[in-house]
Amino acid sequence: MLEELQIIVEEAEDNMRKGISHLEVELTKIRAGKANPTMVDGINVDYYGAATPIAQVANISVLDVRTISIQPWEKNMLQAIEKAIMQANIGITPQSDGNQIRLFLPPLTEERRKELFKKASGEGEHSKVAIRNIRRDAIEQIKKLTKDGLSEDASKDGEKSVQEITDRYILLVDKHLSAKEKEMMSV
Repeated sequence: MLEELQIIVEEAEDNMRKGISHLEVELTKIRAGKANPTMVDGINVDYYGAATPIAQVANISVLDVRTISIQPWEKNMLQAIEKAIMQANIGITPQSDGNQIRLFLPPLTEERRKELFKKASGEGEHSKVAIRNIRRDAIEQIKKLTKDGLSEDASKDGEKSVQEITDRYILLVDKHLSAKEKEMMSV
């Protein structure tokens, strides 16, 4: 019984860790005024009939603080990449010179920074909800074990450790959000 309890607690922590990893990925997609190649990570381009990430059909680099360069390996991919960026609606219009595509990030206005931070906060809230759902599921599993013969003390200890893990990961979400806010609000 105690082994099963330990497995439940470890599984809950592992799932919470995955939730934090997902949050980190989502936060990197939200631009903070600085060019970052990860901004185009979620964009797929039609490559001979298959949806393929841009990074697999082109070289993506940062030219300066506000410019991303996308150099396709095949020239005939220029239009497809431009189209994919436009459809992704990332708020940047691609500009092509026939050889490469440049994405010029406009300076962020105070209003746009606040809007982007709201988006980041929304992602943080999704992560917190996911973490709380993982806690709820773990506690339900512990209660089932209690019905199957796990002692009350062991059950309470298990629930307490799940709650401590939850608190730690919720705090981690808040830390990520405050770091993102600091990054976004710095001019």
